[in-house]
Amino acid sequence: MILERASGSPVYQLDLWMAGEAHCRELLHDAALDADIIIIEGVMGLFDGDPSSADLASRFGIPALVLINAGAMAQTFGAIAHGLATFRPGIPLLGVAANHVATEAHAEMLREALPADIRWLGAIPRGPEFALPNRHLGLVQAGEIADLDGRINAAAAAIDGLPLTVLPPPVSFTSVVVEPTPRALEGVTIGVARDLAFAFIYAANLDLLRRMGAELTFFSPLEDRAFGSVDALYLPGGYPELHLEQLAANRDMVSAIRAHHKAGKSIYAECGGMLYLLESLTHKDGTQGEMVGLIPGHGKMQPRLTALGFQSVGFPAGRLRGHTFHHSTMEVPLKPSILGDPLRPGRTGEAVFQLGPLTASYLHLYFPSNAGAAASLFISSPIR
Repeated sequence: MILERASGSPVYQLDLWMAGEAHCRELLHDAALDADIIIIEGVMGLFDGDPSSADLASRFGIPALVLINAGAMAQTFGAIAHGLATFRPGIPLLGVAANHVATEAHAEMLREALPADIRWLGAIPRGPEFALPNRHLGLVQAGEIADLDGRINAAAAAIDGLPLTVLPPPVSFTSVVVEPTPRALEGVTIGVARDLAFAFIYAANLDLLRRMGAELTFFSPLEDRAFGSVDALYLPGGYPELHLEQLAANRDMVSAIRAHHKAGKSIYAECGGMLYLLESLTHKDGTQGEMVGLIPGHGKMQPRLTALGFQSVGFPAGRLRGHTFHHSTMEVPLKPSILGDPLRPGRTGEAVFQLGPLTASYLHLYFPSNAGAAASLFISSPIR
């Protein structure tokens, strides 16, 4: 969301496992048709994860700009840069830049420590004026940072003129043969919850729903009293625990969701959306809010991460891939209809619950990984 604000363009996820190489190639090719510059933000470190940012750079020939936190560091900066540059051959390394640099003298010390065969891309100073606040699950959302534009402008000023702003040679992305998208949701209207409490939505998910023929309408469980006439609901993840009082007080919305479910219309809820459908949700400070009550049970926020990683789910209509990432636990008397299959062995598969037309789990599913299976979540109960 912050990258969208900074660039003024939609931001998409690129992951070789969750999305697949062909889909990543399609996204890059389509972006290159319109954009002069494509910036890909790596996740965690260059080699972290399987597949990693290094895998993506290697697969598509994308030059990697490595940013190293050089705070309280001197010559070790050169050792880390050397390690990253030589750890695995075949990575198109553009160069390295130093972050959290204290002074010009500090920057010069870091530059001198850099091996001669690694390009210096500049030093970024410590900058409280462009630091971004964070919380559990990541950064504070763009819509909650009142002076975000000022912070973005300050960051731009800090890197203005640095070598890292000089563009590398262009990269070509070839087109791929894409199978026609099934129009499985023709005539289906989907109400999508989207506000500060529910905002974790893959842009590619919404694009795919539209390509399958769905009409999307957006509503706020925080502010709105109803969501109009829709055939299905999509309740994505987010931060319902930060808005317990307001969600609990909006009984008109609770009644509308209950009536939608009672009418036999589909609801797909993931992570925070699922927590919203429980009987209650308790924050870490002990504050509790009454939720919608479609799923028997109670959720409670925990002081640390409780699950993280990629998983897939085998629905009758096909297998969908996604990931889990949450700081909460649930006490639910229901038996799961399906369990997710973790990518890494030894992890616990996330429970997928089904109550009539309702499907809910902690998983954030990536719809383009299987269009037919994604469509089934919104046209009928996907689990029998």
